[in-house]
Amino acid sequence: MDGSFDAVVVGSGPNGLAAAVELARAGASVAVLEGAASIGGSTRTAESTLPGFLHDVCSGAHPMGILSPFFRELPLDEHGLEWVRPGASAAHPLDGAPAVMLWRSMERTCEGLGRDGDAYRRLVAPFLRDPHALLRDGMGPLAWPEGPLNFARLGALGVWPSTWLSGAAFRDERARALFAGCASHSILPLNHFLTSAMGLMFVVAGHVEEWPVARGGSIAITRALASYFESLGGVVRTNTMVRSPADLPPSRVYLFDTDPMQMVRIADSVLPASYKRRLRRFRYGPGVFKIDWALDGPVPWKDPNCLQASTVHVSGTAAETAASEAAMWRGDVCERPFLIVVQQSQFDSTRAPEGKHTGYAYCHVPHGSTVDMTERIEAQMERFAPGFRDRILARHATNTADLHRANPNCVGGAITGGAADVRQFFTRPVARLDPYATPNERVYLCSASTPPGGGVHGMCGYHAARSALRRIEGLSAAPLG
Repeated sequence: MDGSFDAVVVGSGPNGLAAAVELARAGASVAVLEGAASIGGSTRTAESTLPGFLHDVCSGAHPMGILSPFFRELPLDEHGLEWVRPGASAAHPLDGAPAVMLWRSMERTCEGLGRDGDAYRRLVAPFLRDPHALLRDGMGPLAWPEGPLNFARLGALGVWPSTWLSGAAFRDERARALFAGCASHSILPLNHFLTSAMGLMFVVAGHVEEWPVARGGSIAITRALASYFESLGGVVRTNTMVRSPADLPPSRVYLFDTDPMQMVRIADSVLPASYKRRLRRFRYGPGVFKIDWALDGPVPWKDPNCLQASTVHVSGTAAETAASEAAMWRGDVCERPFLIVVQQSQFDSTRAPEGKHTGYAYCHVPHGSTVDMTERIEAQMERFAPGFRDRILARHATNTADLHRANPNCVGGAITGGAADVRQFFTRPVARLDPYATPNERVYLCSASTPPGGGVHGMCGYHAARSALRRIEGLSAAPLG
């Protein structure tokens, strides 16, 4: 690539593009380099089953996308992004009982929780007094919070295992099942510390905005970011694989929207050995097994209320959910896995031909697992949606190796950028005052392997860009290495 830049971003996922946008907004000249033929990382959409059926390659519903403090600042609607809100954020079907629903309305949600309604309100409602401040505080590196009282409350409650918190707060299965499903987005065993923080953030998000899908597919998010970036003068180059410093144009700073070891392989010669040793101890955590379906109609849930939710947590009781998440952590597969089901076409008619539908489900599996979970996943679907298999026109299964091939950041099938347990919740990829900076003042990591971790929110990229901007003025554009 001809010329030099103030900043070069390697990778075009939401975090890489968010970093590029923030740098460009500050007046920097920025280039984004993407090795694949199209932008997006895992935030892509493809006809993976049949023509006319649009499936999100990875993420499908985006609670942290619509609520992202950075995305909320940007005119992404002017660049083609339209959030489609469902009737409810999440549903959790149960055997022999109505599904538990996470509605935006606190009162409506509490009505469905029976005698635990008041306890749920006492637990969650205080966070809704200033939820956007809470999200700004929670979606970044450790710093003095904007809303210290609310953030302290989140810390005091969120530090506990979700099994402990829900067991102490609730008396019945319905509230415990709802909380377990939300906490399982952590991809950790539910008896691990800090899983309550994930559960609380997801239920709070559901009371601020319904968990939406992006019209036309998740690719619309990265397309809007790229369009806005280019309107600021930024340059995007696809089919530009970066394997060594020789593949990079001269620049003042380089930001890597990659996993830590990809950054090391590219920038090996300019990073100290001690830092590289610490990065090699980074743990990626479990992976996922995913199935996309082309369907001849909507999912035939026993409880039709489930059709109002963008996301359905399928597992049954809280104990079943906990058993599934414990199994994947110890290296086993569960016969009745916890599923995260997203049914985008229920709300976005562009996803499938008229009268047809799309859907996907994924379950958490051991890191690098090659076990085919298709039968187990579809048996769980039949359990709560009898006749589901009769609706399947085509399916496309993706195991951990497939995910890694499609996106090298998904090491071992891990979609969160790394395990978000006690050791790596805030100190990812290593413990540093500035987790985005490296010992080389020109090299930064801006991927989900930095705080606040996985999700389509762009906050890792935003914070990495702010870190780079603090040093960029004192540097000159030069080759890396």
